[in-house]
Amino acid sequence: MATKTATPSPAWLRVAAALPFAKGMYFDACHKIYISMDETEDARFKAEEWPLTSAPDLATLHLWYAQSCGLRFINAVTTNTADRNAGYVSLIAQGDEDA
Repeated sequence: MATKTATPSPAWLRVAAALPFAKGMYFDACHKIYISMDETEDARFKAEEWPLTSAPDLATLHLWYAQSCGLRFINAVTTNTADRNAGYVSLIAQGDEDA
């Protein structure tokens, strides 16, 4: 009997598309998951000493997401010197039940 695999949601396809360009991943062990997309952001996250860190890896993201509380989200973060908040891109939004 063939094994049936689920089709990834559009949200997880966005995550998978970002990972080849990512520098690192950071998880607060509750609900915030960030993917650093450039060296500057990666250095900032490292300096903040996040509880859980990893090289870019989809399986680890799935594990972290499954272990997160209901407020969970995954954002890609790129340096934006004009507006730091503009550097945050939601890949899986908070409350996205279809992820």
